[in-house]
Amino acid sequence: MKLIQTIGELRAALEVCRKEGKTIGLVPTMGALHAGHASLVKRAVAENDVVVVSDFVNPTQFNDKNDLLKYPRTLDADCELLESCGATYVFAPSVEEIYPEPDTRTFSYAPLDTVMEGKYRPGHFNGVCQIVSKLFLIVEPTRAYFGEKDFQQLAIIREMVRKYPFDLQIVGCPIVRESDGLALSSRNARLSEEQRGQALQISKTLFESVDYAKTHSLAETKLYVEERIAASEGLRLEYFEIVDGTTLQTVASWDDSSYIVGCITVFCGEVRLIDNIKYKE
Repeated sequence: MKLIQTIGELRAALEVCRKEGKTIGLVPTMGALHAGHASLVKRAVAENDVVVVSDFVNPTQFNDKNDLLKYPRTLDADCELLESCGATYVFAPSVEEIYPEPDTRTFSYAPLDTVMEGKYRPGHFNGVCQIVSKLFLIVEPTRAYFGEKDFQQLAIIREMVRKYPFDLQIVGCPIVRESDGLALSSRNARLSEEQRGQALQISKTLFESVDYAKTHSLAETKLYVEERIAASEGLRLEYFEIVDGTTLQTVASWDDSSYIVGCITVFCGEVRLIDNIKYKE
């Protein structure tokens, strides 16, 4: 595995791979890697000849500067993990390398990007599309891999690829959880031991709501989740929405769609955690 920090060096290396007819897999990350990222990389390794993993904390997708400053950066540990997973290249550029000048491009995919995260984090998805599109143009991958924990992000990236258009396949990969159910996240590293125990109530409530939904209306299920989180010590609900899994628009009844997902964002102390659960697929 090789660590590369400039666009020119990465492009040169990948051009050789392309001339040899090799397929290229891309796993975009912001570092602070965990077993969830490892699962994406292992799948990419299994399905491609060459795998590039980007390790870059993208400043343009943070609307909270304190969140950007506190985001964990663990490049040495990341490289150890990626080498064990079989990655070919780790691309860890500086901010100046990616943004030699401000990126003024705007990406708008309403109504996908105006609800949920788009409502509470204005500008976030524009920043996501800026960095992901840059990586697609630099790497020119055959396939790119994203986790379903960031469910809305995945839907917006799929739409960006349709609209741009990029000649690649987007591969969505299931959420990876701890044995106790907590969705893996780089932000989990910021939780105290007590907070981590409190955060377990998020996934526990979502799992229980799937059974609850079998005998209750959609509105009753939404209220069930909201009330359980509100009653949980240390947690503050930002939103819980039950949406069509393709359009991301809220649905009023279980009969409104054949693909229904519950998306949640909860603060545990200062740490903002997201998760989701599928009710129908």
